[in-house]
Amino acid sequence: MKSFGLTDKGKVRADNQDCFLLELLPEQDSLIAVLCDGMGGAKAGGVASHMSNRAFTGALYEGLRAAKGKTPDYRKLLQDACREANAVSYEYSHFSEEFRGMGTTIVGGVIKSNGSGYIINVGDSRAYLLSPRKGTVRQITRDHSLVAELVRFGAITREEAKIHPKRNVITRAVGTEEKVESDYFEFHLKAGEVLLLCSDGLSNVLSDQEILAAAGKKAEPEALCRSLVAQTLDRGAPDNVTVVAVCR
Repeated sequence: MKSFGLTDKGKVRADNQDCFLLELLPEQDSLIAVLCDGMGGAKAGGVASHMSNRAFTGALYEGLRAAKGKTPDYRKLLQDACREANAVSYEYSHFSEEFRGMGTTIVGGVIKSNGSGYIINVGDSRAYLLSPRKGTVRQITRDHSLVAELVRFGAITREEAKIHPKRNVITRAVGTEEKVESDYFEFHLKAGEVLLLCSDGLSNVLSDQEILAAAGKKAEPEALCRSLVAQTLDRGAPDNVTVVAVCR
């Protein structure tokens, strides 16, 4: 597997509240990939995203090591790791008034070298499965946002959701409440396909088809990430933008 990630504060924001982490685990024949998009003020949002990212990855790593060659229960491992990230961020938010109410989205999981993938998400950061050879793009995760709910109920279209005045309102976040519910998904990454994780700073600017087109032109993860971030910056990048690409 090959992987790469890139983050940029964009053209408008003063600070970058996004973060990502890629960690190869040779003994487990796995790669951990995680992306977070913080909220709650410049300092608080960055703290929430970084703390949650590290807590999630640490808990997941320890869970995979504890499996000791047995097939892990990936759903439980990922959801437990998300609960740990939530507990750490939620507790820290009570240490100081400046951190109160901070939170973050999270999308991340484990990809095996054979292409088996397991992922969770909270909020509106996304995971896509891109198949340039087939010309298909599939959003693996489901957004936890107000506009996503409106689209599901047929009140607005996906195109209208991109310009809706409340498009940045999320309905779930890590760290804002004592408990959080994450969604779990499984997928298979075939040779020539790309798993793409991104913050809404990318998905609110580029369409799914534009993301797929970029993958068709840039086969390597680093080239793809740089191309997607560059396109977003060229269009004004009103938010922090972060992208992680994994391919076989």
